[in-house]
Amino acid sequence: MIAPALTKNQSLVFDVLVRAEQPISAYTILDRLRDHGFRAPLQVYRALDKLTEAGLVHRLESLNAFVACAHRNASCCGGHSHGTVAFAICTGCGQADEFHDHEIDHRLTVWAKARNFRPEKTTIEIRGLCARCAA
Repeated sequence: MIAPALTKNQSLVFDVLVRAEQPISAYTILDRLRDHGFRAPLQVYRALDKLTEAGLVHRLESLNAFVACAHRNASCCGGHSHGTVAFAICTGCGQADEFHDHEIDHRLTVWAKARNFRPEKTTIEIRGLCARCAA
């Protein structure tokens, strides 16, 4: 599927997330875009909603923050679904590494089918120390 065309606001928000070194909140995005005419949180949230829908951005529930999809340049992006989205979040430096594990996907699918459960979204967040912070 071809990546969707982004509006000006969506492009600006996405660019901030791509350049961010760690997950950031909608209000941090707003602060970084004030010089581009952003004045209200609603502008950021609307863009984030569309970017999330398109699979270009993920929301980290435990941090109430957002990150650009690590696979945004892959052919899967633009309305993609790559199964379970998982993040290893460092409590020391704040870095969030996105990863995918097909075995976890398979086991969760088997579990859901056995219970006739229909998951809509699955995000796993593992919090701890990265190798650098643990050293």
